[in-house]
Amino acid sequence: MAPVVLAISGASAQPLAQRALQLLLGGGEEVEVVMSRGAIAVWQAELGIQVPGQPEAQEQFWRDRTATDRGTLRCHRWNDQASAIASGSYRTRGMVILPASMGTVGRIASGVALDLVERAADVHLKENRPLVICPRETPWNLVHLRNLTALAEAGARIAPPVPAWYHQPRTIEDMVDFLVVRIFDLLGDELAPLQRWQGPLRGSDSPAHPA
Repeated sequence: MAPVVLAISGASAQPLAQRALQLLLGGGEEVEVVMSRGAIAVWQAELGIQVPGQPEAQEQFWRDRTATDRGTLRCHRWNDQASAIASGSYRTRGMVILPASMGTVGRIASGVALDLVERAADVHLKENRPLVICPRETPWNLVHLRNLTALAEAGARIAPPVPAWYHQPRTIEDMVDFLVVRIFDLLGDELAPLQRWQGPLRGSDSPAHPA
């Protein structure tokens, strides 16, 4: 199976990216990881953790964080546009940007690739491969909406990490898993068991139809 690209840009919600990588590797998958400079800065600002920039050191960092030696992991320097994932001739089965900053969204929508995250996203669009973008800012202004619309029209799937309660989460980890699993549903993966919507509870007259 071709690898999946996990891109991590400089928005809040970095734990979602870590859990996604942990589940992908734990499932024995092949993963190409690229973090933007902004993502590295967010780890430092929000978590007080310095993520290595060099690929080999970053691979060890993620192995330690995810506590798994399964799967295949390759990390790429944020600006290495000579990387394999910068070329359409390198086969992948899809790309997920989790989380996606609105700066990253805007540059991809404009066809501007200043780093490897943006270049790899452009490659997935031009090759008509699955590209899932998970914007993690709110509220959205008109510029954000137009950029996201342009990306949807170009073939990307827009999947903001919006929580739900019908699966009765008891911990933050339950909520994180729900968000990550639902995002990767879009690539046809089932990364972990999930309490999915089966209709209203017996005896309930609620007309709700969760997604």
